[in-house]
Amino acid sequence: MFTDQVEIYVKSGKGGDGMMHFRREKFIPHGGPDGGDGGKGGDVILEVKATLNTLSSFRQNQRFKAEEGVKGGPSQRTGHNGKDLIIYVPPGTVLSDADTGELIGDLTEPGQQLTLLKGGRGGRGNQHFATSRNQVPHTAEKGAPAEEQRIKLELKLIADIGLIGIPNAGKSTLLSVLTNAKPKIAPYPFTTLEPNLGVANIDDDTTVVLADIPGLIEGASQGAGLGHDFLRHIQRTRVLIHLVDGLSEDPLADYSQINSELSLFDPSLAKKPQLVALNKIDQPEVQARLADIQKQFKQQKIALMTISLLARTNTHDLLIKAHQ
Repeated sequence: MFTDQVEIYVKSGKGGDGMMHFRREKFIPHGGPDGGDGGKGGDVILEVKATLNTLSSFRQNQRFKAEEGVKGGPSQRTGHNGKDLIIYVPPGTVLSDADTGELIGDLTEPGQQLTLLKGGRGGRGNQHFATSRNQVPHTAEKGAPAEEQRIKLELKLIADIGLIGIPNAGKSTLLSVLTNAKPKIAPYPFTTLEPNLGVANIDDDTTVVLADIPGLIEGASQGAGLGHDFLRHIQRTRVLIHLVDGLSEDPLADYSQINSELSLFDPSLAKKPQLVALNKIDQPEVQARLADIQKQFKQQKIALMTISLLARTNTHDLLIKAHQ
C-alpha cells in the first residue's frame, strides 16, 4: 500500500557517564584520579535511499532510538560512542515537527543526509576535576541527556512522468499497460484514491518511474473531492502525460479544465511539458469524430497523440516520447 504521511517518534542516544576511579597499582597505593570520560550518544540521521518510493515501512515501526554512549572506564579509558541511527527515507520526503508543524527539512537527492537529533555529550571522568586543593576528587559528570521529538514525514512523489486527466480517462490502465503496477481500476468519479507508482522499461538499461495521479474534478485546487491532497504529488515530475478520454462529450474542454485546476493550485504545474494523448481510438464512436477532435486541438496549437489502451496502439511510442 502507498503511504503518503506518517508520524514517528525519534530519540537520540544519551551520553555515557564519566567514571569516578582512582589509580590502584602495586607500589602506587595512592594513585591519582583516572576515571575516563563517557562516550557520546548516537545521533539520529535521516538519509535518502533511491530505491525507496513509499513510506510504508514506517507503518510497522514508528519508534526509533539511537544507541547510548558507554560509561567511561578506569585508567582514563573513554567509553565507546553510541552508534548513530540512520533512518532511510525515499526521495521527496518532507519533514516537519509533528507538534508545532515547523518545517525541518526537505530531502530530495539520493544520499542526502539530515542530522535530526544530536546524541548527548559524554560526561567527564573525575580525572578532569583534580586541583591543587582537591587531588582526590570524588566527582564525575553525568552524560548529557538524549533529545527526543515526534516528527511528521510527508512524501511528495518524485516520478519521471506523471499521468493526469479527468477521472476514468484511463490513467490507471495506462500505468498497468506500461509497467508491472496493478492499480485498482473501477468506474467511479474518484477511481484512484491514492497515487500509484510503476516502473517502465525503456530498454535493457533504462527505466522510468511513472505516477498515476488521482483523477481531478472541478474545484480540486480548492480541495474539492480529494484533489488538493494529491495535486502536490505532481509538483516534482519532469513531464506530464495528459490522457484525454476519446468518448468524452468534449475532450478539449476536459483538457482545459485539468490545466485550469493545475494553474490554480500551482501556476508552475501548468507550465510543465505535457504530452497529450487521446485514448480509445479503437472505438467506432471515436473514429467517427477523430478528425474533428484533432482539428479542435490543432486550432489551439496542441499536439495530439492517439492511442488505444485496449488494443495497445501507440502506447510504447507514447512512453518513448515522454522519456525524450
